[in-house]
Amino acid sequence: MKYTSSGHSHGQQITIILEGIPSNLLIDIEDINEALRKRQLGYGRGNRMKIEKDKIEIVSGVLFGKTTGAPLAIVVKNKDYDNHKNYMAPFSYDDSNYQKIQVPRPGHADLVGAIKYNHDDMRLVFERASARETVSRVVVGAISKQILYQLGITAASFVREIGNVSIEDERDMDFFEKSDVMMPSKRATQEAIALIDEAKSRKDTLGGICQVEVYDVPCGIGSYVSHETKLDAKIAAALLSIQSCKGVEFGDGFSLSHHFGSEVHDEIIYEDGFKRKSNHYGGFEGGMTNGMPIVVKAVFKPIPTLMQPLSSVHIKTKEKALSHIERSDVCILPSASIIAMYTVIYEITNAIIKQFTSDTIHQLIEAFQSYRTYVKRF
Repeated sequence: MKYTSSGHSHGQQITIILEGIPSNLLIDIEDINEALRKRQLGYGRGNRMKIEKDKIEIVSGVLFGKTTGAPLAIVVKNKDYDNHKNYMAPFSYDDSNYQKIQVPRPGHADLVGAIKYNHDDMRLVFERASARETVSRVVVGAISKQILYQLGITAASFVREIGNVSIEDERDMDFFEKSDVMMPSKRATQEAIALIDEAKSRKDTLGGICQVEVYDVPCGIGSYVSHETKLDAKIAAALLSIQSCKGVEFGDGFSLSHHFGSEVHDEIIYEDGFKRKSNHYGGFEGGMTNGMPIVVKAVFKPIPTLMQPLSSVHIKTKEKALSHIERSDVCILPSASIIAMYTVIYEITNAIIKQFTSDTIHQLIEAFQSYRTYVKRF
């Protein structure tokens, strides 16, 4: 599998080309649209989320509701384009009253992107660097999820931390569906909302940590034979490519450095197949899944657009100036947890499709179930 996306944050649409999906997979459009809806949720999101009502249109690669084996061409329209089309139309633009954006934001791609591509207007950078691009990750991940469902694999995600508020060891999944910040803790949810309100009043932003878990993946997905085949490395790279993601850890991650090896190596037992007593490594050994739940955390920095801008420099005059203000969010962690989950789902699905016969969904199911039986009997 592979995909390419194109589009600007305030352009006409996000366009996605997705290749390698097995044929004869029944596509549930509403399930994909629901994933896009969840991407827009969360306390602390900005006004853009009140404008967009993301829905996909699959224009090729599906006939009679099923994938054909050909590349899928997918479109998600940007409703906000209507508010910006006088200067965002690729050719029929009117720039007579347009003001170039020439003061970069600290922490954003603005300055480095302008230097790299020789732009004198930051809009040419942030229209593509924007997290609006993550629509494509959710779309391809939601389609991948429908494949994993056929294979008996499920996934979930939640927010562990927002600022200095953590769920600690709490996991109240009954409350989780009620949480406006996607934290499985009533206490942490209330504290996080109060902290977001404080950040908003200070015209500031907040970061945090989200966690993704994937269940019932058999051992042996991915490989140790090359750096290019290690599945945990692929997942880490994909997560780090999400806007504002600055760190990834599997299982106990960085805290493993605080322990003796005897305390953290997951001991092996045999109970109707090989299993582990614990899951300190988050489901991976040697770049391969080991049969335990996959547990991966991603840390997201506070987003760089502040309503009370930081000091910067005008790229033409070289004089000190306050950085550009673009409509933005206060906290993206609820959305980031959804984006991260679908990013992980895509990478796992891609690894499975590469490892097993997958021209058709029925071939993939048969090959995968045969492998499950082999692993259990080993």
